[in-house]
Amino acid sequence: MDELVLNNYLMVLKSTVEVYVHGTLESSNKDIRELLKECLNETLSSQAKTYDEMVKYDWYTIENVDESVITKTKDNVECKK
Repeated sequence: MDELVLNNYLMVLKSTVEVYVHGTLESSNKDIRELLKECLNETLSSQAKTYDEMVKYDWYTIENVDESVITKTKDNVECKK
């Protein structure tokens, strides 16, 4: 795989996720909302696979974040049931 191709594909996937999220949120039809959620999940899966592939070839650099920052962020955004 080519780095440029995967970079562009990753950008398209990120944009597509945004479209599906907004469509899901705005949909008043249950069937359409479920279809958009399914498409969103498939796109998120493709994004994760693409990201993993890019990391494997060192084409996408990641920065390690201190564990305390991760915990604090998780605690702040965790869904309350």
